[in-house]
Amino acid sequence: MRILHTGDWHLGRTLEGRSRQKEQEQFIDELVEIADYHKVDLIMMAGDVYDSVNPPAASEQLFYEAAARLSSGGRPLVVIAGNHDQPERVSSVSPLVLRQGITLVGLPTSEPVTVHAARTGEIAKIAALPYPSEARLGELLAGDSGEEELRLAYSARVGKLMQLLGREFTRQTVNLAMSHIYVLGGVESDSERPIQVGGAYTVDPSALSCGAQYTALGHLHRAQRVKGEGMIRYSGSPLAYSFSEAGQAKSVTLIDVAPGGEPTFEEIYLRCGRPLVRWSSTGGLQEVYNWLDEGRDASAFIDLEIRLSEAMSMNDIQRLRKSREGIIHIRPIYPQMELELEQTSRSRMPVQELFRKFYQRQTGGAEPEDRLIELFLQLTEEERQQPEEGEEN
Repeated sequence: MRILHTGDWHLGRTLEGRSRQKEQEQFIDELVEIADYHKVDLIMMAGDVYDSVNPPAASEQLFYEAAARLSSGGRPLVVIAGNHDQPERVSSVSPLVLRQGITLVGLPTSEPVTVHAARTGEIAKIAALPYPSEARLGELLAGDSGEEELRLAYSARVGKLMQLLGREFTRQTVNLAMSHIYVLGGVESDSERPIQVGGAYTVDPSALSCGAQYTALGHLHRAQRVKGEGMIRYSGSPLAYSFSEAGQAKSVTLIDVAPGGEPTFEEIYLRCGRPLVRWSSTGGLQEVYNWLDEGRDASAFIDLEIRLSEAMSMNDIQRLRKSREGIIHIRPIYPQMELELEQTSRSRMPVQELFRKFYQRQTGGAEPEDRLIELFLQLTEEERQQPEEGEEN
């Protein structure tokens, strides 16, 4: 049986107000193309269909169109809800689509999913566990337990559910599992924006030990394998959704597995989506304009850090933004200000007052506009919230 594993579509997500709808439409086109070209027998979508519990109508329409195209010809499609999804919204159209081979699982259940592969005649049993929020497992998480005890309780509950879901596994079936969870050891990025990623509500890999030959996971946006019984993988997101994912190659996972056999997998890298890149300029505004004139990263969204000796004006900022619509963040770095900011942290001088003094010194006594001060405060707040290199939120 050939299986296509994908997840974390986040339909409806934007990047600082920029729509990603066209990129998501391109992804669906590419996903259908991959499924057809590789003669896929089953598609597993591991959660976070949408980016919010109340997605735009265009995003819902895109999902319904995707489901219809992916299940064309009776190809089974199994979708579970993620932590960004409203479970009942995901599963609400089940009565309309079940006969088309589309299974939508919104809330955790003890009943496994059974699908038939038309091409091979094989049967797959799927232990499908949607995002099990702490609210849904609250009876085991109450009290004053420490984080380690809470994690073990959460893992134990997840493990019990997986055992129940895997009870129909046999040697004659392809035995699969899927969930939308954070497994201990997985590498996250800040774009997951999880309510509970890491900390108490993680799952030990042993909790997934239910006899599955392959476990398809969603939640983390970097494609990766996790240690544990059988083969356990995150497919990752199809698009880069934050600059913490800059430079990541996005993919879906293709798996071949027979009853009782060892699975093999291949990452199919995606062409769709605008790259997210970080520019760091030490040559001032002119260097940035040279890059723009050269057409550097012409189709990308850009996070720009620029080192300057003089304060940027509002005109400078507006001109940069007009020069390339893909410039998302502009973070000026002033060497003297870095030193003074460090000193200010000791003297407790308000940062806006420090900026005012710096601007007056650089301009011969001119007062900065209120709008410029507000923008500076906004930019310094963005800089403060950026994770350090190698650090995750």
